[in-house]
Amino acid sequence: MEQVRFMQTSVGRSIRAVLGVALIAAGVVLGGGWLALVVIGLVPLIAGSAGLCFVAPLFHAPIRGAHRS
Repeated sequence: MEQVRFMQTSVGRSIRAVLGVALIAAGVVLGGGWLALVVIGLVPLIAGSAGLCFVAPLFHAPIRGAHRS
């Protein structure tokens, strides 16, 4: 559960976005069948950018982190 809370922080979202960009870059550089990494890399990139955590429901947590004011 702590990992889910961490991934819903701004640092966790940034890590997911960077991971997505790295997967996309690796897919483009390696080419061929590795282009599938581009599609796979879109998931953490979009999730991190939108502030979503797709594994959170597995831990009975909201998919979107609590908004702090």
